[in-house]
Amino acid sequence: MAWARWGCCPWLVLLCACTWGRPKAANLTREDVRNCSTSPPYIPVTAVNTTERLTALRQQIQMLNLSAYIIPDTDAHMSEYIGDHDKRRAWITGFTGSAGTAVVTMGKAALWTDSRYWTQAERQMDCNWELHREGNIVTWLLTEVPVGGLVGFDPFLFSIDSWESYNADLQASDRQLVSIADNLVDLVWGSERPAVPSQPIYALQEAFIGSTWQDKVSGIRSQMQQRREAPTAVLLSALDETAWLFNLRSSDIPYNPFFYSYTLFTDSFIRLFVNKSRLSSETLQYLNADCTLHMCVQLEDYSQVRDSIKAYASGDVRIWIGTSYTTYGIYELIPKEKLVEDTYSPVMVTKAVKNSKEQALLRASHVRDAVAVIRYLVWLEKNVPSGAVDEFSGAELLDKFRGEEEFSSGPSFETISASGLNAALAHYSPTKELHRKLSSDEMYLVDSGGQYWDGTTDITRTVHWGTPSAFQKEAYTRVLIGNIDLSRLVFPAATSGRMVEAFARKALWDVGLNYYHGTGHGIGNFLCVHEWPVGFQSSNIAMAKGMFTSIEPGYYQDGEFGVRIEDIALVVEAETKYPGTYLAFEVVSLVPYDRNLIDVSLLSPEQLQYVNRYYQTIREKVGPELQRRQLLEEFAWLQQHTEPLSARAPRAASLVSLLAVSVLAILGWSA
Repeated sequence: MAWARWGCCPWLVLLCACTWGRPKAANLTREDVRNCSTSPPYIPVTAVNTTERLTALRQQIQMLNLSAYIIPDTDAHMSEYIGDHDKRRAWITGFTGSAGTAVVTMGKAALWTDSRYWTQAERQMDCNWELHREGNIVTWLLTEVPVGGLVGFDPFLFSIDSWESYNADLQASDRQLVSIADNLVDLVWGSERPAVPSQPIYALQEAFIGSTWQDKVSGIRSQMQQRREAPTAVLLSALDETAWLFNLRSSDIPYNPFFYSYTLFTDSFIRLFVNKSRLSSETLQYLNADCTLHMCVQLEDYSQVRDSIKAYASGDVRIWIGTSYTTYGIYELIPKEKLVEDTYSPVMVTKAVKNSKEQALLRASHVRDAVAVIRYLVWLEKNVPSGAVDEFSGAELLDKFRGEEEFSSGPSFETISASGLNAALAHYSPTKELHRKLSSDEMYLVDSGGQYWDGTTDITRTVHWGTPSAFQKEAYTRVLIGNIDLSRLVFPAATSGRMVEAFARKALWDVGLNYYHGTGHGIGNFLCVHEWPVGFQSSNIAMAKGMFTSIEPGYYQDGEFGVRIEDIALVVEAETKYPGTYLAFEVVSLVPYDRNLIDVSLLSPEQLQYVNRYYQTIREKVGPELQRRQLLEEFAWLQQHTEPLSARAPRAASLVSLLAVSVLAILGWSA
């Protein structure tokens, strides 16, 4: 899944200028968007009246003698997705897009978001709000906040880097950034604010875990002892860290099986900050069964984390944190000399490398996921020509197919189902109200994934059911070449992903094309679909055996079409002619590429050989599963779409004849 975070971080308070090509202006009528220049201003029915909300918020701002208040769109754990309980920016502005930061002064209210959401913001915001398409927030603050003015913020919604950036710029101009412990939007939101989630927190079955939580804690404690700075404790702030450490899951966050929590542990105690009432007696026993003192989990209320950390930090201690996911609200409690800082915590780095059981689990989840995607592609091939399929209904059907797979626990992100020009918007997702019909005459891009008890999946395929143009075929094939060249690369152990990322772009660069999102991201075992710190950017850690990453080059022709081909790959040890420790990728996604879009003449013999080996792997791994489940039509489709490619591609057999052969094969007869 190509996602903004791989090129920029949506919670950063400075405006992120990385966009994937700006969408062409839609043909909007007066009823679609607001018009604040008329008298009276025109407000569409989709806009939210925020007058009372802003009045109440300004009363809070005035009581604290602030000149401005900043409202980011994240939660206290720097989560990619946030729950309804934490959608403060959406509530105060009316704008529900996933990226944006709001600032309110006594006289103005302003929103910054990127080009993906400009039209949506104009539809959803009333005229109380300014929409800023350019510039950054600090520059604006310096014009709106008087010298000596105070700018308030919730420290639990600011990353450490964000705070440092804001603080330095404001102090240099004689303004002050002020940490306000009580979130002012929460005070105004009051009883209307959605409740904190209360679903059960449960332990994964033994069949779906790679190591016991006790073994994981012991492993991190060993790393503490080996660290030169001799940390006495590890503090975990990211939700997936605690979920992974204890093999616990829940559903507080959309698309992610997490629960609100923090963890602090030393050599002698383990403290889990969580709502204890959500843990059943069985889960409580799971955490403390047959425990010795240093392995007993002390449960403390989630709201007590600040006081508990402050008390612990008052002693002769050194607390190991990952700065990427620790908010300033936690950071400001710990004296600088008592911090052991890394970009990522030892848990974040450790869970990035999957052991052999975890690898097997992820592989198995991708076989079942391939069945769901293939069922969808077969269904599309039959139904799109009738004109009865749209982007939204298609996405719903794909979710349904995944939900029918064993161990399914819902989608891993909102499906990107994009036809024609919408596919040129790399992060477009349809809605029930706004979507396009799928057509045999247009490209269709579907980027989707599933959460399963044994793994998380993410795959993108681009297809065309009619006659693609020569340029569309070339663009698709060059994206495919980039995917192939990176997937078949052999490289030295401990190489940074950033060092090899260009292999995915070279075929596009050769002819003056490019894409402007990240090339890949880590993925978890029933955890994050975007699992840091694995990937191909400068902020990612070096590649190591046992990591999983996506490989997803693309190309986007503004206003016309988009291409992305995404696979998940496991980092494995490579076999080389001469001694040395080298790594390679083993692709675990198992869905064929669209033959209709491949210009075979552009492929080298090595690239052609790679595709044919990959197709044989798909046949061997997915074919038997389709046969076992008597999915005859899907098996026939698979056979057709994994026929070996050659420089002169043979004319494809008809689906009917292949179906007949498949039936015979399933019955054990020879043709």
